[in-house]
Amino acid sequence: MERRVLRDIELGPARTLAPRDGRGAASFPSFRLSVFPSFRPPFRLASTPPRMPSFLSACLFSGLRRMRLHPFRALRPAPELAERVAAVPYDVVTRAEAAALAEGNPYSFLHVGRSDIDLPENVDPHDPRIYARAREALDRFQADGTLIREAAPSLYLYRQIMGGREQTGVVGCVHIDDYEHDVIRKHEKTRQDKEDDRTRHVLTLRANAEPVFLTYHGRPDLEELGRRVAATDALYDFTAPDGVRHTVWRIDEPEPFLAAFRAVPHAYVADGHHRSASAWRAGRELRQAPAQHRGDGEYNWFLAVLFPAEQLRILPYNRLARDLAGLEPPEVLARLARVGRVTVTDQPDPPRPGSFGVFLMSRWYRLDLDEQTIDRSDPIASLDVSLLQDRVLGPILGVGDPRTDERIDFVGGIRGTAELERRVRSGEMAIAFALYPTTVEQLMAVSDAGKIMPPKSTWFEPKLRSGLFVHTL
Repeated sequence: MERRVLRDIELGPARTLAPRDGRGAASFPSFRLSVFPSFRPPFRLASTPPRMPSFLSACLFSGLRRMRLHPFRALRPAPELAERVAAVPYDVVTRAEAAALAEGNPYSFLHVGRSDIDLPENVDPHDPRIYARAREALDRFQADGTLIREAAPSLYLYRQIMGGREQTGVVGCVHIDDYEHDVIRKHEKTRQDKEDDRTRHVLTLRANAEPVFLTYHGRPDLEELGRRVAATDALYDFTAPDGVRHTVWRIDEPEPFLAAFRAVPHAYVADGHHRSASAWRAGRELRQAPAQHRGDGEYNWFLAVLFPAEQLRILPYNRLARDLAGLEPPEVLARLARVGRVTVTDQPDPPRPGSFGVFLMSRWYRLDLDEQTIDRSDPIASLDVSLLQDRVLGPILGVGDPRTDERIDFVGGIRGTAELERRVRSGEMAIAFALYPTTVEQLMAVSDAGKIMPPKSTWFEPKLRSGLFVHTL
């Protein structure tokens, strides 16, 4: 029987896959994947973004694909309005906070990202009027010159400086198929209601209104390309009210960046799992629409900023519990002492992994776990958020699934341990835990293993400003 070679790929050591029904064989001789034309594998490739088993994902997709970056004709602020347009992301503020930030500023991009601020407070968060109002705001910004259209498809360099620390990323579009096929790797589950909301937002606007925050293992060639661009005149350069400085350059010659990213095997979603999942869903829906039969439109791409991992900073995501599960505070301390070493401290921030600050009875304690009891080879179980849940929150305080248990709450590290103290002293919460931050290396290890992190494991700072780039579909 003639065997036809469908495609040549580099996949590593020779390996053979034999189907259970014996109708053909998939093999990797000399790094070549050969498949009989009639062969039908006994597994079905997922049509939704959850990960395939890691071996199949690596064999079938990773060897075939590398990161693709796509220049786009951005909608971006007129230079004199950039500082007033730029806004915090939609999901880091409540409606009341967003309304206060946008008050007196008709140019704020919150009128697009959080358009509920322009409707009565009692309007349901998923009311159709909210999406229609967002579209009206985006159309108005284009009509009155608040947002201008880039003349040619471009990439951008985006630098943020916070507290003397700098991170610089490349702004462009990444492919929805690379998201589906795990070239862009994830580490969090998404909530259906939030995913539905942002998908509807994308489809109503026919635009990615906010970028996804991606990271990758840094490369010297990309670093050098970025230095050259940063030596030119910037499009925007301003300091936001929170003290973060934002600088943007247009990359006039994108091809060297496109070529360099083609050598990057994977990117990782750092922040924006709901935005990326929604962009993927919206893109597939538009691709399948009869009017889009060519399948090569901008809907195949979504907006992202890619930062080298070495520059990123993750803050802890701290925990609070509303009650002590019927225990008295001294009994809680006694049970904690069976888990690890408990001492009184005036330094609430943990100094190392496996160490936790505990605020109880108006005093800070430190809980130090025995390092020998932690399996550092397990990328999930060794996370501090997992250790706290598995050894303290669950067995001592009776907290169940942290995704759904209403007795637990989370505070991003940007608010500091003072916020933990305030909420416990107020009586709103009974006990607080300060955690050592998850590292970028841990995030990548979990993603590479095809695992899912516990909820609220990472808090990235600084946040990307919305409104500086819009990708229309």
